[in-house]
Amino acid sequence: MKIVIAPDSFKESLSAPEAAAAIARGVRAACADADIVTIPMADGGEGTVAAVLAAAGGQWRSTDVTDALGAMAPAAWGWLGADTAVIEMAAAAGLEQVPVERRDPLRATSRGVGELMRAALDAGARRIILGLGGSATNDAGAGMLCALGLRILDGQGMPVADGGAGLAQAVTIDTDALDPRLASVRIEVASDVDNPLCGPHGASAVFGPQKGATPDQVRQLDAALGHFADLCARTLGRDARDRPGAGAAGGLGFAAHAFLDASFRPGVEVVAELGGLAQAMRGATLAFTGEGRMDEQTLHGKTPAGVARIANRAGVPVVALAGSLGGGYEKLYEVGITAAYSLACGPMTLAQACAQAAELLTDRARDATRLFLAGRRGEQPG
Repeated sequence: MKIVIAPDSFKESLSAPEAAAAIARGVRAACADADIVTIPMADGGEGTVAAVLAAAGGQWRSTDVTDALGAMAPAAWGWLGADTAVIEMAAAAGLEQVPVERRDPLRATSRGVGELMRAALDAGARRIILGLGGSATNDAGAGMLCALGLRILDGQGMPVADGGAGLAQAVTIDTDALDPRLASVRIEVASDVDNPLCGPHGASAVFGPQKGATPDQVRQLDAALGHFADLCARTLGRDARDRPGAGAAGGLGFAAHAFLDASFRPGVEVVAELGGLAQAMRGATLAFTGEGRMDEQTLHGKTPAGVARIANRAGVPVVALAGSLGGGYEKLYEVGITAAYSLACGPMTLAQACAQAAELLTDRARDATRLFLAGRRGEQPG
């Protein structure tokens, strides 16, 4: 019996490869002779590089870059084949890397993302897969662009300050020094966000509060990003602020649309393709997926929904395992999830659940496999 295991990470407890291994142990406990295929997954946010390298092979690399607060720190990225780099912006400017009391969406910068891209170009990349998600920034990708050679100048011809707030002072955009290698590299953005840059559904209004922005700061940032978008439109002769995904990662999606001619795809589709998930589903009897929390939002580009759609096309039933099940999770049944279970086996705190995540995941996978076998064979598994 072939069983495919394709979970996302369980935040603050297990990486996607660790979650896949824990589920595999549970499946093996219930069915010792199962043919198990593990394909760790991600949706473009944290863990994307780890999932891709685990599923598709490749090399880990590290580069010292500017973090969201302006300090130098190492950031990991991946190298596939002869010319493909895999970068997740969260490695350079991730929200989880910034303590709550130090989060500052007015000044946080995406400069480190551009520095990672420059390192990939130096390594000979002809294709860059850029995962967006989990950002601490709200600077419309301006920091990334500046690291790649763009100059954003104020009325005195001086570079504006890093961060979204500084964009309000921008008067001129100079593209002359933008890295010429960008013209010959294919950039694929992996993101599950389709928000525009500005307005009530834009980067500042929707995601700014998660990064510590007050209502007044949200309005300040939205105005600054709108001003920057106006300036970019005059400079480039086209306006990208309303393109789907422009609001992703604090507006970094806008920069990718406007200056990098990037293509956008749901992150789960990109990772599934690199890992060969559709091929793995052929001939499978059962599939497992999961993530830390599943609710109605999981339908919108998250890993379990993406895995379920691929499995459904192959006629494979899917069991989803989650740290918790929130409101509307049952809507996942409409996209191919056969059954969903939370990990907790009794009353416990979040800290306890995170600490025991691997053991709980193994137990639930074992139980679900036994139930599946019982239904399939018409008898209790031995």
